[in-house]
Amino acid sequence: MEMKDRINTYYPSLTKSEQKVAECVLQNADDLMYYSVTELADYAGVGETTVMRFCRKIGFKGYQDFKLSLAQNAGAKKPGEQDEDSKDFVRMVYENNIDILHSSMSLLNRSKLEQAIEWIDQAGNVQFFGVGASGITALDAKNRLLRIGRRSEAVADSHIQAMMAVSMREGDVAFGISVSGSTLDTNDMLLKAKQNGAKVIAITNYAKSPITSIADLVLLTAGKEMPLEGGSIGAKISQLFIIDLICEGLARTNIAETKRMKEKTARSVIDRSY
Repeated sequence: MEMKDRINTYYPSLTKSEQKVAECVLQNADDLMYYSVTELADYAGVGETTVMRFCRKIGFKGYQDFKLSLAQNAGAKKPGEQDEDSKDFVRMVYENNIDILHSSMSLLNRSKLEQAIEWIDQAGNVQFFGVGASGITALDAKNRLLRIGRRSEAVADSHIQAMMAVSMREGDVAFGISVSGSTLDTNDMLLKAKQNGAKVIAITNYAKSPITSIADLVLLTAGKEMPLEGGSIGAKISQLFIIDLICEGLARTNIAETKRMKEKTARSVIDRSY
């Protein structure tokens, strides 16, 4: 069923607050698929729980299920519409990624970046948390820090993540990575770490999302993705841009030691290549 038809079918049975959400979706569906649940709630002038109730009342399991349907509706071809395959996809991908880097630079808050670098530099323990594609970024961040002699942890197993989170303490840094800012597992781990005294840094695309209410410091990324584009390279480029800046900042806090560790770590794996 088309989203417009579905909403109109249920509209009379919605509360006044839920009808506000419905009207926003009907008026601006193409843009709303990029919104976090917090952003849609603010846009409609209601609470997040109202948005969730609206989604369930019109037949979806939750907000992400609703966004997926929005994306499917947006992706359906109309008669006479140009097929994406007929476009110059090489230039399109190239230009999109260049735009993402420009947007990432414009979103960068240098004072927050410097604060993040200082916290990580002084931390007794740094744990990266993320799942799915963001989990891969977390593993890459661990690798990048290790190359310059900085120890950190990042694991994919959710049970080990949970044990890591509750083992954190004051002076540690929990670093969460989530495009949507609404990833339950990541947010839960960050909350556990914070309750045990750790400082929390978050990388996310959404300034208003659940992860930002948990984090002590938020670094924004660009490259917003549709629900059908989970794990897009554009979003990852933006995340890795921030990780690269953090690593460069840490390297500059002790240039001589960084150079020594780069050489040492490089030599440790040099005999593993032909």
